[in-house]
Amino acid sequence: MIRKVKYNDIDFKKYNHCLENSEQKNWYAKKEVLDHLSGNWECLVYGDYQAIMPVHLKKKLGFTFVHMPLFCQQFGVFSERDNPSVNSEFLKFLKNNYKVFLYCFNDKNQFNTELEKRKNFIIPVSDYETLKRKKYFKGRKSTVKWSQHLTYKEIPLDENSFIFIEKKFKGLSKPSDFHVFKNYINFLNDRQLLKLCGVFFESQMINLAVVIADREQYSLLALINDDDFKDENGPSFLIDKILSKYIHEKSFNFMGSNIRGIQVFFKSFGGELCEYSFTESKILKKFS
Repeated sequence: MIRKVKYNDIDFKKYNHCLENSEQKNWYAKKEVLDHLSGNWECLVYGDYQAIMPVHLKKKLGFTFVHMPLFCQQFGVFSERDNPSVNSEFLKFLKNNYKVFLYCFNDKNQFNTELEKRKNFIIPVSDYETLKRKKYFKGRKSTVKWSQHLTYKEIPLDENSFIFIEKKFKGLSKPSDFHVFKNYINFLNDRQLLKLCGVFFESQMINLAVVIADREQYSLLALINDDDFKDENGPSFLIDKILSKYIHEKSFNFMGSNIRGIQVFFKSFGGELCEYSFTESKILKKFS
């Protein structure tokens, strides 16, 4: 029932219909996003597109293997109703037909056997005052209160914002990775899906949140900080301001982290744990 469909043979009308009507619908599996961030992907299809599973292919040293593109957190199986048995068939097919370095399913996908999991945190649509009163950690409330001398502004993507991003962005090990990031935010900006939320101390920007403003959700693509001003608690002030303005209309996706301190930071605003399964080759990882 499952077959591999090369990119040029995908029926994108059926693909998009399946994705848009799926229980697991997410940002990463959209054709235009995959085309931009992957550039080399195909699809596993169940039946007549009753379920789909995008697969990114990476080539290195003459080998082709499955990986996750930069800035794509979750793919997985998309179907009208999540079915652990069907998902398990997809997983088996993936492992039998590809060399898998890393593949991340989505947080709705369940399986007949337990897989390793990663953590993500999401705040559902909420009343801001209730969220702050009932779900903010006590220490986070105090930090937000202390930081009210700062100023929040939403700014355009221009030369000044690019300079701040280039100077202060951390976490990407290679210049080529930053080039991918820069192209991605241009891609988002061109489609009016980018929101840049800044914190200013007096007249100087000290923090910047790069947010994907999708139709159903805001997602934190990057939180960029000027370490010279870390005592001002700008990140707490910034996330609180974003939530105060938008959490009543859309959910907020923190986009996960493997670092415990950052996980606690996300939870302290009322972020709810949404784990997602993944499969990874320990052997291929040694050679990465």
